[in-house]
Amino acid sequence: MSFFDAISISASGLTAERTRMDVTSENLANADTTNGANGQPYQRQEVVLQQNGGGFSAALSGAMGGVGGNPIAGGPVAGGVEVSGIVNDPTPDQSVYDPGNPAANAQGYVKMPNVNPVNEMVDMIDESRAYQSDVTAMTTAKQMFEKTLDLLK
Repeated sequence: MSFFDAISISASGLTAERTRMDVTSENLANADTTNGANGQPYQRQEVVLQQNGGGFSAALSGAMGGVGGNPIAGGPVAGGVEVSGIVNDPTPDQSVYDPGNPAANAQGYVKMPNVNPVNEMVDMIDESRAYQSDVTAMTTAKQMFEKTLDLLK
């Protein structure tokens, strides 16, 4: 594992968490959108993440002297995380009785998005804490590199 792998892995986490926060913000902004571009209520979106690189087993194998994750032998190393896609949440829309709403059907029900603002705020807290953890990991790696360089002087 090179010196810069720790920073690279943390940077991939920062990018992934920023994307998750962007999608959560979009969900919150459209929590009351009853008529989207397709004429339907807004559909809540979720970010799908996948691991990048060989993962833990390859890194462990490399540390134990195997071929799977040994960067000296040219094998893959753990590479963090990446966004593999943004998908619509399959949860059905909510029907709310509001006969005065212009989007109401003949029975007075309005199809509302499948977005729960409380859940979105909990997700936003989780994402911001994960982002902060990645910043802390990157700062720690930087401090270790600085200490190493100081020792080599």
